[in-house]
Amino acid sequence: MSQMYEPALAAFKPPVEEPRRDDVPVSDVTVMMVDDEPMMIEVTQTFLEDAGYRRFVSVIDPRLALTTARVKKPGLILLDLMMPGMSGFEVLEQIRGDESLRYTPVIVLTAASDPASKLRALELGATEILAKPVDESELKIRVRNSLAFKAYQDRLANDDPLTGLPNRRVFVDRLKSALLQGQMRGRQLALLHINLDRFRQVNDTLGHRAGDTLLAMVAERLRVVTQAYAGLMPLGYARAPMLARLGGDEFGLMMPELGGPEPAANIAHDIVGELARPFEVAGQDLFITPSIGIAMAPQDARDDASLLRNAGVATKHAKSSGRNAYHFYRQQLDNVSLERLTLETQLRRAGVRKELVLHYQPKIDLSSGQICGAEALMRWNHPELGLVSPTKFIPIAEETGQIVELGEWVVDEVCEQMEKWRRSDGLDLQVSLNVARHGLASGRLGEVIASAMSRHHIGPGLLVLELTESMLMDRVETIAEKLRALRDLGVELSIDDFGTGYSSMSYLKQLPLHELKIDRSFVKGSAEDRTDAAIVSALIVLGHSLGLRVVAEGVETEAQRATLAALGCDSYQGFLCSPAVPADRFVHTMRDFNARKGG
Repeated sequence: MSQMYEPALAAFKPPVEEPRRDDVPVSDVTVMMVDDEPMMIEVTQTFLEDAGYRRFVSVIDPRLALTTARVKKPGLILLDLMMPGMSGFEVLEQIRGDESLRYTPVIVLTAASDPASKLRALELGATEILAKPVDESELKIRVRNSLAFKAYQDRLANDDPLTGLPNRRVFVDRLKSALLQGQMRGRQLALLHINLDRFRQVNDTLGHRAGDTLLAMVAERLRVVTQAYAGLMPLGYARAPMLARLGGDEFGLMMPELGGPEPAANIAHDIVGELARPFEVAGQDLFITPSIGIAMAPQDARDDASLLRNAGVATKHAKSSGRNAYHFYRQQLDNVSLERLTLETQLRRAGVRKELVLHYQPKIDLSSGQICGAEALMRWNHPELGLVSPTKFIPIAEETGQIVELGEWVVDEVCEQMEKWRRSDGLDLQVSLNVARHGLASGRLGEVIASAMSRHHIGPGLLVLELTESMLMDRVETIAEKLRALRDLGVELSIDDFGTGYSSMSYLKQLPLHELKIDRSFVKGSAEDRTDAAIVSALIVLGHSLGLRVVAEGVETEAQRATLAALGCDSYQGFLCSPAVPADRFVHTMRDFNARKGG
């Protein structure tokens, strides 16, 4: 049997589930009949019209069969075998050799009843074989079943099984066609690339089953918005918007035949609003936001690949600008995207090349005026760009998942440095480091910390992990359990940037915390602004009432330091003492500062 037609012969395998008969609206199916006898074509068409079929294409000259099929794209072909000029076998071979027609059902109608002819027809990829004269009832059943099974196969090949939306392949095929139509009609096309913000956190915290449920619910809301928009427009199928799942948490929405960008902006605005409502998953409300990039054809691109790429660039810009928004593509974004891609690639190699370093910013005890600890801050010593700001590379690391690996490196590096300071300088210094959400969710953090503390002989209470409010408020019961396990290792826990999030007091008291850090935005105006001073005072009282140390961040002036001391704050860090410095300079900075303060 020829290997060339094995994919087509796969149609003979029974489906896993019975196809639904209502999958095939018979009035929409084009039936192509290839037969050199006009009377036979007329009789066959009469039988099928009685079954509800209304669209037919007749080919009397078999040499025109392939060209006609390419143009008309029939849903089913009825093919005679014995014809002058070209046999049905040759026609069948041509059809199965054409990529666009390879899986079209072909029912052979033949008066040749010998086994050799039937076997050859099957070998060439015939779906069914019926003997002439054709029985009307059998013809209707064979046609119906062939179309039903083809619809079933199309669902498997064309639909995303999770959401029921068209998949990426179908979307791209339709996009190519719509771009050609738009060029001929002189109309614009909008492509919306929709990406869900922080979707990975749902999978990390609730599991992939909950993530799949959320994706299906998002798809349904997107479908509702798309259908509502289509209902407002007197458009035919070729001009209707098309929604698809492109993969993962990415969706595509194509809007052909537009006069300008306004409808694209309107539907993007509606999508943002529709997804703002909570989703109930696994018994709790989840909030998910979209970042949407919009590219227009022909002004932004004329081919499908470039248009998809540019819409993706606009999506990344929407994310970097704060998420939960939509942005149109602009040529200037390419430079930003290229820079980001370059940094992402180089960041993956930075660890191997030992370009990542830790700097340490002192913490000062407000009672004694002496340095009492330090915070480890990551820096990227780029060979060409110099020290790259963490605000540039940390978001990239978070989005690409590299943050987990970087976090584990920081833990070991900090513990190793603490051991060096103890051995060479006699310092048992408390050092804090920041923990990313992905690192806390990965499940490896406790194991990594326990190993590093053991290898470098770090005593209890010396290593402090700083976590943000939003991390702590996400599934409090689960987070509390993880934090208790870390506390049992001898690790202390701190809330970073306190006051900027949405902590609930009832939740805070459930968490095994040791320290609260007041965000620099409140500290900055505390010496001059009565409102900021009142907020700082309230936060200090709150922290102490919960039994926590209170640290102020971003202290830059003596007036700020004096205000914090008067309000009872425990310690501070900021440029008033020192910026973050390399490890080999920290001890000198510490001794110099303490000496000046009389230590």
